[in-house]
Amino acid sequence: MLRKLVPFLLLSTLLIVMVAPDTSVAQVGGQKGATVAENGMVATSNRYATLAGIEALRQGGNAVDAMAVVQFVLNVTEPYASGIGGGAFIMIYDAATGEVVAIDGREEAPAAYTEDVFLDEEGNTLPFFEAATGGNSVGVPGTLAAVARALEEYGTFTLAEAMAPAIQLARSGFTIDAYFADQIASNAERIKLFPATAAMYLDAEGNPLPEGTVITNPELADTFELIASEGIDVFYGGEIGAAIVDAVQNAPVNPGVMELSDLENYRAVRRQPVTTNYRGYDVYGMNMPTSGGTTLMLMLNLLEGFDMSSVEWGSLDYITLMANVQNVAFADRNQYMADADFVDVNVAGLLDANYARERRALVSTTNAAVGVPAGTPPVIEPEGETTSYEFGINPDDTESISTTHFSIIDKDRNMVSVTSTIELLFGSAVSVPGYGFLLNNELTDFSFRYQDADGNPIANAPTGERALRRTALGEDANTEGGKRPRSSMSPTLVLRNGQPFMAVGTPGGSRIIGYVFNVLVHVIDYDMELQEAVNAPRVVGRNGALTVDPEFFTPELVGGLQARGFDVRQPNTGSVQAVMVGDDGLLYGAADYRRLGLALGH
Repeated sequence: MLRKLVPFLLLSTLLIVMVAPDTSVAQVGGQKGATVAENGMVATSNRYATLAGIEALRQGGNAVDAMAVVQFVLNVTEPYASGIGGGAFIMIYDAATGEVVAIDGREEAPAAYTEDVFLDEEGNTLPFFEAATGGNSVGVPGTLAAVARALEEYGTFTLAEAMAPAIQLARSGFTIDAYFADQIASNAERIKLFPATAAMYLDAEGNPLPEGTVITNPELADTFELIASEGIDVFYGGEIGAAIVDAVQNAPVNPGVMELSDLENYRAVRRQPVTTNYRGYDVYGMNMPTSGGTTLMLMLNLLEGFDMSSVEWGSLDYITLMANVQNVAFADRNQYMADADFVDVNVAGLLDANYARERRALVSTTNAAVGVPAGTPPVIEPEGETTSYEFGINPDDTESISTTHFSIIDKDRNMVSVTSTIELLFGSAVSVPGYGFLLNNELTDFSFRYQDADGNPIANAPTGERALRRTALGEDANTEGGKRPRSSMSPTLVLRNGQPFMAVGTPGGSRIIGYVFNVLVHVIDYDMELQEAVNAPRVVGRNGALTVDPEFFTPELVGGLQARGFDVRQPNTGSVQAVMVGDDGLLYGAADYRRLGLALGH
């Protein structure tokens, strides 16, 4: 993408469209067929964000420009799920060069963090919601740095142009839908603990704002205008940074230890994407510190050894196979994966074809494979280097379902897949007073214990130590940073015959990986149309309980699965957002019916 300045004209019609009633919007999540277009496609979990993103494309922006616009609007309309107080992973396909780019905007631990931060005086782990609420769970935010870097290197809009729609919407206001209102109501007790947060989402009597309320956020608009005027340094060390530190250190619940120097030291860095070829499709994912990309590639490598044409979709054998493939992959995910700048993660060995053949022997199509032990991947590294890969098992799985994902493709077939988050719904519940945004609780994605029962170190343990960002690309590899907690976010890009094919992802905590895996199997192995593939019921295994969507939760299937040794449960479902280039060269978009999303093209 050649960089050129393209003014983002804020036409009055944009705001009119964005605040129009629902009846003005066709092609919402859950439609029977995917949205079809020629020149661009945007799929997000929020209609305001989709409308702003597609308008950016219409006005000459590329997919990265639209990405930035969407992310800033989501900070206004889905503040409980993502925003500049959180983190993000950005995957970009650059059509001009054929390059796949991975930008890591994951949060970092402050330098004063300790390995026992989530243990009480007796050495017991803290209750999750106790640990997650307040300043001590707040990681150094990375979303703003990641979006700004992507925009600078691959976009055509200025930061001010990308922020303009969000600023306008934050000032004029928007109507909260049933989903937003439900999230406020379900988190009201946490929100009440923090006056700045309560002022945004509760009424004067302390009651949750109901569906249909028009809310504005002039403080966030002012914050965006300040960033647009002064650049992101005002956030990473300037006025806004000082306000973040004050909010963290003086939180009325669980005050934290973040310093201004932690923000000044933060960088969004480029990583080498992980990739595998699955039945002729080149699949690309995000590398560590998210486990999502590597675990997804593990699953695809395992499944490729099975002839899916002989496995009826939705059958007992199908569910068993899909669950067991995921269980085997999760055994290695739980054992080995963490921030590879701090621990050695043998990604090459985990994705080795011979290792996949070895591990495939554990995948049964007739009985549950649960509690599978981790394997021993071959050591594949430059001659002369030796590495230890022995870590303790991480017993914790505390990731929240609150996150957002969006996928975009433009007329030149640049693709973007972004998953961003503040972790829990409403994150830490701490807002930055006077600045209008929530802060994440991402540090509770670290393991709560730093060693297992045998005294072995756990790869994903918390620490305040600094280390070289050795797995970053370019000059960033020579800088030092804090440890980033393991994630499961899985923004994914797929190429077919070297050409762009699909961008896909979803929220959903550690179930994210399985959700994306299911959709890829639906499209590639079962030739489902995109919306059908997104809507179809999913099977998620994480080497423990098996979760299936309600359509699979029938007496016949559940009974059969239990007889095979599965503990069957219903999940908190994700919100897959996908765009695809069809065989006809047209663009297709799909928004998940499980959340109020919108796919729109032009």
